[in-house]
Amino acid sequence: MLVSDTERTRLTYRLEMRKAVAYGVLESAGATFLLLIAVRHFQTGALAKALVASGGSAGLLLSPVMLNLVTQRGWPAARGAMLLALLGSVVFLVMAAFPQPVAFVMGSVLTMACVGASVPLMTQIYRENYPTRRRGKLYSRTVMVRIGTAAAFSEVAGRLLSEDLTRFRWLLLVFAVAFGFTVVCLLRMPSRPLTDTGGSHPFHAMRHLRSDRVFRHVLICWMLMGFANLMMLPMRVEYLANARYGLHLDVRTIALLVGVIPNVARLLVSPVWGWIFDRTDFLRLRILLNLGFATGILSFFLSDSLAGLVVGSVIFGVSASGGDVAWGLWVTKFAPAEHTAEYMAVHTFLTGVRGVIAPQVAFHFTRYVSLTPLAWASAGLILLASLLLVPEAREQRRISRAG
Repeated sequence: MLVSDTERTRLTYRLEMRKAVAYGVLESAGATFLLLIAVRHFQTGALAKALVASGGSAGLLLSPVMLNLVTQRGWPAARGAMLLALLGSVVFLVMAAFPQPVAFVMGSVLTMACVGASVPLMTQIYRENYPTRRRGKLYSRTVMVRIGTAAAFSEVAGRLLSEDLTRFRWLLLVFAVAFGFTVVCLLRMPSRPLTDTGGSHPFHAMRHLRSDRVFRHVLICWMLMGFANLMMLPMRVEYLANARYGLHLDVRTIALLVGVIPNVARLLVSPVWGWIFDRTDFLRLRILLNLGFATGILSFFLSDSLAGLVVGSVIFGVSASGGDVAWGLWVTKFAPAEHTAEYMAVHTFLTGVRGVIAPQVAFHFTRYVSLTPLAWASAGLILLASLLLVPEAREQRRISRAG
């Protein structure tokens, strides 16, 4: 039965709003609780902590492989994403049944990888089902639900673990249920089989780096900024939880600073970023977001007072809110419609590369230096990335004015 574009948009939006609740729970897992459990309960070393922190990035790294598999099988994009969610649910159940350090670390990597690997598939669905002029608005609304859920769940789960850290097994069961609910939503999500461009190898999409100069330049700058940001992202939990840095805060306060406050800030400004994304030049938006991330890193890691940590968390949340929309939808402004998933796969693959390497670099560097020079170095890389984008932003603006 044929379905109108309006009905596809309405159904996708309704299912995405529901799925966003589950993804908010899973986001709190990747951003806070899996690493917190690894640090406090299992007391893992630098390598294990870096692996837990890079799980989502490992999925992004493998996203071209998943995209190629879905394309070659002739599956709709939603079916591929659904199978990944099903795998994530099963792995969380295994982790809860066998709470051992090795199983926990490997399971953390695999479950968050399932989230990351589905990103290009979901971006293709948004491109197909959301109209261009409303795409940022609709996407930002679902992001708001995800963020609000992540903030609320972080508070509840923080209270649960602060009373008894061994309760983390119940938390893993909740994460399994969240993945299961995602499966139900994706089963009904309207999507089409991906266009087979004739490439037989998993990294066929990488050809766009050679053929699209602007796309290549933006990704180079994003690599610098993203590497710096992803170095410091897991360090927030490390900074607050590890007695070495002098803070050694309780679990509930860590959840507040890492999960609740940033997500409340993201929630409040998310509609603004969606509106801006639909109406402004992307490169200028990217530069603005970069400066926000640099400011958030410095204000958080150069402070040892609760007030300073709160300010850093708020700035990070505001910047991350814009980053949610920009990261998830930016290729829709550059890619031909039939190649949206391929462009996104290139972007997510490179995000995965830096996401896997950056935590390793950060955790191993902190064995020899404090977090202060690392924060300054990260801010410097982000500033460099912004400066490199300025000439391209001016050129794109000139072309736009010329009609």
